[in-house]
Amino acid sequence: MKSGKVIFVTGATSGIGRLITELCIREGHTVYATGRNEPSLEMLSKLGANVFQADLTKKEDIVKVCNSLPPIDVAIMNAGLGIFQNAFDLLDEEIDSMIDVNVKAPILLTSRLAKNMVARNSGHIIFIGSQAGKVATKKASVYAASKHAVTGFANGLRLELESYNVKVTAIYPGPIDTPFLQKADSTNTYRETIKKFLLKPDKVAACVVKCIEHPVREVNLPKVLGITSKLYAIAPRFVERVGKGFFNKK
Repeated sequence: MKSGKVIFVTGATSGIGRLITELCIREGHTVYATGRNEPSLEMLSKLGANVFQADLTKKEDIVKVCNSLPPIDVAIMNAGLGIFQNAFDLLDEEIDSMIDVNVKAPILLTSRLAKNMVARNSGHIIFIGSQAGKVATKKASVYAASKHAVTGFANGLRLELESYNVKVTAIYPGPIDTPFLQKADSTNTYRETIKKFLLKPDKVAACVVKCIEHPVREVNLPKVLGITSKLYAIAPRFVERVGKGFFNKK
């Protein structure tokens, strides 16, 4: 039988975060979940999760959550925010929000939670990144920058924690069929353009939960995008030219 672990999930009130939380509960893990939506948190509480309402753009909320948590076996940094718009059309507060949620929050949370993992010589941190952090696209420059930062952080952190038996996994999904897309693009143009290629959220969530028992360095979803990102690193102009129609967010 699988041994139950103590799991912490951010962004647990919607999308894959909610599915990850539900799956972890069903797998017999003890789950601590945070998010902003109180009704969703109440539902997760009824399912067995220990919940904290928190706004991860606020450092005081991050500190409060970390101080309320027991020692964590696996931390899943899932909370994310995207606003698909040209960099020069974004408001300052929109840029701040993406950087706060996508970059600062996981770093601040990790810096605190990792201390206990290092002391116990055991732990696992899973970051939900994005293929956008590997291959940037039009009207997603700031979002891509924030996810690229997560990639760099995860790769460096992995080296820092290796000698302490703390694993670091990065999940890089392509677009997922969740409310995230509607929030990121109010015109719904992007979703309509790529609807045939959208990932099923339950499959992404199942992949993340699988990594709890079988830690790996990184996962690309779908696998073909892992090849695309490697090709982009070698021949960026070619990939941009070939994918121009697919990635063109009008």
